[in-house]
Amino acid sequence: MSGPRLLLTGGSGRLGRELLALLPGVVAPSSREMDVTDFGQVRETIARERPEVIVHAAAYTNVGTAETGRETCWRVNVEGTRHVARAADEVGAKLVHISTDYVFSGDRGGYRETDTPGPVVNYYALTKLVAEAAARAAHNHLILRTSFRPRDFQYPVAFVDVFTGQDYVDVIAPLVAEAVLHAHAIPDEVLHIVTERKSVYDLARRRRPDVREGRRADAPVALPADVSLNIERWEALRATWVGRAGTPGGER
Repeated sequence: MSGPRLLLTGGSGRLGRELLALLPGVVAPSSREMDVTDFGQVRETIARERPEVIVHAAAYTNVGTAETGRETCWRVNVEGTRHVARAADEVGAKLVHISTDYVFSGDRGGYRETDTPGPVVNYYALTKLVAEAAARAAHNHLILRTSFRPRDFQYPVAFVDVFTGQDYVDVIAPLVAEAVLHAHAIPDEVLHIVTERKSVYDLARRRRPDVREGRRADAPVALPADVSLNIERWEALRATWVGRAGTPGGER
């Protein structure tokens, strides 16, 4: 089957660059062409392109600088999402909003889609939690909670006491793309897409064997201890696609 008409925000970002290669025919206006903090630009671009699905990946994602750049972080993550959600409704598009595992407190891990988020532990997490509420303003929406790193682990130290379902962006992006291409067949409003629970240290060692052990207490910003996500619902959905088409990802 042919895929839906797609528009992607944040195409120059870490996830966005991967999605450009995975989503055939996707339209990805630059931030200069469509600044998500400018509702006029957002409305004009989306009205012109009239996508069936909007993948909202544009975000302020630097957890550390979010503490000092709070105004910018809020404008991009919260106001930007509000603008995209409103414009999506105006053209009848489904909004696929890219969120994060950081919306959870991290006190226990294994979070399900039905678990109540919060309380958040840093400002970035706060903006992403509020952004989820903004995304819900779109009549037809899907919130994808996920977490990813660059293709290479960038730091010499990784935390042994921080647990996550996070993975490298080249692992996560194909899963997100799969969900996007099946967006109209997913009835859920929230879906978790990550991989198995692991420590950040164990994840780091997969691509940087010389990484040193570190502790969460040494981080310059507050970090949740365990934001691993339950992915049973995602695995069940994928199984239905495999069953229909006989190959991972189902029909395209």
